[in-house]
Amino acid sequence: MSLEKHYIRDGKNRVIGSVTSGYQGAFDTIVKDEHEQIVGRTSEKFNTTRDGKGGLASINSADPGLLINKKK
Repeated sequence: MSLEKHYIRDGKNRVIGSVTSGYQGAFDTIVKDEHEQIVGRTSEKFNTTRDGKGGLASINSADPGLLINKKK
């Protein structure tokens, strides 16, 4: 298993989140905010995006961008 972590930065080069992929199993990617708190998961297998509480954010896209910097 080879995990890959990518940082997401804003226009001022500040880290606003990260995306870690390469997991085997039920989900493919974990999305975290700038404080390393999990804000959701995406699944390439099911083509879905879920928020931190498990609710569907998208049923037709596995896009971590839907979860980063989302208003609370």
